Amino acid sequence: MTVTMTPFLRNILAADAAVSGAAAILMIVGAPYLSPLLGLPSALLFWAGIVLVPFVVLLISILRRQSVPRLILIDIIGINALWVAASFGLLFSGLVTPNMLGIAFVAAQALAVALLAELQFVGMRRAANATA
Repeated sequence: MTVTMTPFLRNILAADAAVSGAAAILMIVGAPYLSPLLGLPSALLFWAGIVLVPFVVLLISILRRQSVPRLILIDIIGINALWVAASFGLLFSGLVTPNMLGIAFVAAQALAVALLAELQFVGMRRAANATA
């Protein structure tokens, strides 16, 4: 089953691509500078940024389509949910000891991703209902 790209869904996916792309660049290029500021390992920041690159490519490729398989949208929402879970899991795992700014950084980006995932879910449901 495919879902027609509505303006709302397209805008939310574009926002995700923009935010994820900006975060990737910030973490890849800025890892050595952010690390002491946030109390997070530079390698963690760098590789978290690298992980975002294929996700951004996926989002951009989807934005060019008029319709998208529903399963791909579910995958995108799931990837975002996993990012949120991993972010909070990292904070509670004890594997890293970020300072207060680092905790705020991880929590804020996780909450932003959670909001994007929720809006993507709403957009997918609205688009599916509009075509039904």
